[in-house]
Amino acid sequence: MGTVVTTLERLRDRLVAADPGLLRLRRAGIAVGGIVIAIAVLGLSGRPIPTILVAAIAAMQSAFTVNDRTSRAQAVTLVLATCSGALSLTVASLGVTHSPLDYVLFILLIFLAVYAQRFAPRGPALGALAFFMFFFAMFLQIHFTQLPPYLLALAVGVAGSALMRFVVLRRDPERELVRIRRAFRARLGRHAATAAAYLASGGSERRRNQLRRADSRLHEAVLMIEDAIDEVLGPPASELLRRRAIEIELAAQWLSLTARRTNTEKLPDEVRDELVGNILRFESLIEHDPRELPVISDTGQFSKMLVTGSRLADKREPGDDLRRAIAELALADVNAQRIAEHDYSAEAEVPEPPPAKKPLLAFDNQTRAALQAMIGGTLAVIGGELVSHQRWYWAVLTVFVVFLNTSTTGAAFVKGLRRVTGTMAGIFGGMLLALLVTGDLTLTVVLILVCVFCLVYTARVSYLVMSFFITCMLGLLYSLLGTFTLDVLWLRVAETAIGAGAGILAAIAVLPVRTRTVLRSDLEAVLTDLHEFLDQAELLLSGRENINVIDLSRQLDRAIEQVRTTVEPLTHPISLASRRTYGSYVLTTLDRIGFRARNVAARAEPGLFAGDERLTELIDRITHNVDVLLEAVGGGTQRKLDRDTETSITAGTDSRHARSVLTSLGRLDEALIALGRVFEVQATESVKPGVGRRTGSSQAAADRVTTTSEENVHRSAHDRQ
Repeated sequence: MGTVVTTLERLRDRLVAADPGLLRLRRAGIAVGGIVIAIAVLGLSGRPIPTILVAAIAAMQSAFTVNDRTSRAQAVTLVLATCSGALSLTVASLGVTHSPLDYVLFILLIFLAVYAQRFAPRGPALGALAFFMFFFAMFLQIHFTQLPPYLLALAVGVAGSALMRFVVLRRDPERELVRIRRAFRARLGRHAATAAAYLASGGSERRRNQLRRADSRLHEAVLMIEDAIDEVLGPPASELLRRRAIEIELAAQWLSLTARRTNTEKLPDEVRDELVGNILRFESLIEHDPRELPVISDTGQFSKMLVTGSRLADKREPGDDLRRAIAELALADVNAQRIAEHDYSAEAEVPEPPPAKKPLLAFDNQTRAALQAMIGGTLAVIGGELVSHQRWYWAVLTVFVVFLNTSTTGAAFVKGLRRVTGTMAGIFGGMLLALLVTGDLTLTVVLILVCVFCLVYTARVSYLVMSFFITCMLGLLYSLLGTFTLDVLWLRVAETAIGAGAGILAAIAVLPVRTRTVLRSDLEAVLTDLHEFLDQAELLLSGRENINVIDLSRQLDRAIEQVRTTVEPLTHPISLASRRTYGSYVLTTLDRIGFRARNVAARAEPGLFAGDERLTELIDRITHNVDVLLEAVGGGTQRKLDRDTETSITAGTDSRHARSVLTSLGRLDEALIALGRVFEVQATESVKPGVGRRTGSSQAAADRVTTTSEENVHRSAHDRQ
């Protein structure tokens, strides 16, 4: 029984960490609730099923796409979306009886809907509702004379969604903030427990891998929580809490690194048990509900951690570094929790950045995607007509969704493949569900609502899973309308494949942007951010200026996350092995760079290296290597990377923080040398007094790439996508 309870608790923790603040759950609840309200209102008034269907789609789309920060802005967007949907329904009803006018109008609409994505957050809502209203006008064959009840249904659907959003499931920022804190502490607790298990096991390989995964999951959780914070708190409070969350992440990663180093020491059993107990006590503290224990500094255990981590003997004892790391993590957690409790007394005010404005007309990636979608829509109309004169619009729908939030040809290809795969899987699910509920209206409606909930909840997690639930829902809708047949479902697969093919062909042939091109641009952004981080870190460490380099390290993290998104087509299983090797190598190397930059930010203190020429010489060499890589990314360079593998970077008189910063800078430079292999940039050996580092130390083992061969990277550099 205990094992089952523990498993359920871990599953709950992971679910909470995956949806901090339960924001996705609320969005799915608004969609389902809005549909239920629309069904109740229109059903009791005796409206036919097709009008109820329009209301349900309006409720689902308005819940799914309206993401403005404030309630007032959301209300304005809902009104504007209702107007755009009504206009789209009207235009579609005119085109239905005047073919091929409906083709032309739909193709123009797909351009406008994709182009509107650049005006977030309001543009996507207006464009999506307009597109889907046109689509379902084609699906239901709505004529102009039948328009009034459908316009009413549209208004009812949006109103039902608004009722759920502003009344039934009204946002409670305080409760959402508590949930976010609980999600964060759940992931932090798992991280601490993993570190304790690693140390207790003596550093087994299985526990080491678990610790690395815990670091990665904590980093992913922090990024998700940062996004959720923006939806709960406005600036500057959100920025302050984000900074403190980053500090916790840095302290937790330092705890992991210190645990690995401490494990290499000769620890007496009683010392190892003491250290494990200290970590587990910290875990037990953060397991409390934030409402019950807002700040762990209110406990006596917290004071003991600080004393243990600071009041150390003059002679260094085994485990001292880990004791300090535990104390620093506890202190970082306290600082974050105080901000969450609206205590800003120890914080400097962060100015709110001015909102970025985009021009109405511009040629950028979104414009290019809109043009590709329009050409792809044209091809989809032609191909869809050849397969079915009545269902051609399914192909156009696939083109529309393929070009949402894609920036490269490879991304469009992968998204189209996922759409087809999800549809294929959904065919069997929808067929099974439709056969099971045939003739049972209530059960059919309930299953449709379940599908709507699941597709909205998983939309930001897995596009393939969302496509599966969409197809299941459509199978149930056909059953509800009395038009369900296996031929109709297989026709949907054919039209989806045609739409995906048309979208991919348009992405390849019309203003194509290869993954390699965008990847180079993203890598240039990473290196530029890294250069800025190093320049500012030098100013801070030399004591010339007091700068918050933690923000700069997070900016670098965001740039690396963008590379992760861009390189996804290369790491997809359908990609060639050499390309997967190349993509994995780039991501692994960038992760090393980001990790070391975060460590430098965590340990950097004003004036730590004041008057120390080693810092200037080391930073100069690293920034030189960054400049060389920037030239290589831009198209080529005649210069070589500078590498020193002989001279020790640290001195015996260096403080603990000084050694940590210098070591992290050295490992960061090694990662840059490794990144140079991607562009076949050679490195030349140089020895400068006081600069450089030995590369054979045990501390470097955690940074090495062990899954990618240099030979494969060289080979894939010529044939990558």
